[in-house]
Amino acid sequence: MQRLLLIVSGSVAAYKALEFARLARRAGFSVTGLLTAGGARFITPLALAAITGSRVHGDLWSVEEEAQAGHIRLARDHEAIVVAPASADLIAKMAAGLADDLATTVLLATNRPVLVAPAMNPTMWAHPATQANVETLRRRGVAFAGPEEGEMAEPEIGLGRLVEPPALLEAVRAMLAVGPLAGRHALVTSGPTFEAIDPVRFLGNRSSGRQGHAIAAALAGLGARVTLVSGPVCLPDPPGVRVIRVESAREMLAACEAALPADVAVCAAAVADWRPATETATKIKKVAAAPPPTISLAENPDILAALSSAGSRRPRLVIGFAAETENVVAHAKEKRARKGCDWILANDVSAGVFGAEENAVTLVSEAGAEVWPRLAKTEVARRLAARIAEALR
Repeated sequence: MQRLLLIVSGSVAAYKALEFARLARRAGFSVTGLLTAGGARFITPLALAAITGSRVHGDLWSVEEEAQAGHIRLARDHEAIVVAPASADLIAKMAAGLADDLATTVLLATNRPVLVAPAMNPTMWAHPATQANVETLRRRGVAFAGPEEGEMAEPEIGLGRLVEPPALLEAVRAMLAVGPLAGRHALVTSGPTFEAIDPVRFLGNRSSGRQGHAIAAALAGLGARVTLVSGPVCLPDPPGVRVIRVESAREMLAACEAALPADVAVCAAAVADWRPATETATKIKKVAAAPPPTISLAENPDILAALSSAGSRRPRLVIGFAAETENVVAHAKEKRARKGCDWILANDVSAGVFGAEENAVTLVSEAGAEVWPRLAKTEVARRLAARIAEALR
């Protein structure tokens, strides 16, 4: 049984820590709680102790515990430390190396993996000081889960909401490589590609990246080491996932090839089929009464086909997506044969899939076509991740 130390700091989102602790215990972890002074203003030690089934810590100056170097024991006797919620104040103290209470002392004394789940007002999260602190911690090897975008306790909406407990648990499992995909490397592409016309304009598509990012998170949640190659999106990085940001199809292919070898590749990105044959160095000016410019197109590289024919570096399982508007299954079967991939997830994008929270897909494989009902994209991702784990077992 792997042991987690759960540090709860001062945030109204502290109530979610109780649900996380419950889910973690159900998943087979033991959980020890540590409340900061701020965290204890939102949930009680009694509530956290009841959920975790163990004593809750919080006093750096406890004679009983410190007689046995209690803060060192807490720092070393757990496989990982989860800080959820992590306030802006605690993140700043971690970055500065302060140790003025039990939580910060433990975090400074630990040599175990640390996962931080921020929760704060969107303006506080976006502040340059907070972003600099986060970047400092990332460089030191601290992992982050979230924050997410959504409604806050105050009447505001933005990026700063604590990641939901199931996603936080997936991030923990990914960090500790726990699950049926532990030891496996998964390569996922997501989002659109932007193909430059000039320094201002580009050719692109409507992909939001929600499905690809959800797949990366689900694979990480099953213990895989995930490399996510993402085109331009407005989404937070999935917890526990290495993200490589690109713009063009050629950049995406280069990043995918550099990420090999991989056990599985899931090409969920909506890669532009064509790009302008030439990119001008300066903005194309609109001239009154002149006809619009003619843009010659060149074919982009086929990333799915390239990964499917990568020889000895080919992933054991290569999965593509087929965004169609008619004859969905027929086109998907033809695409699977033409690209040489193992599975295709086909969907009808005329039904408002781009940018939506739900998706309806058909899994096309050598065995045939399996229709899945319309589901949340996160649930589609979980189903696909489970199938991948079964196929690679």
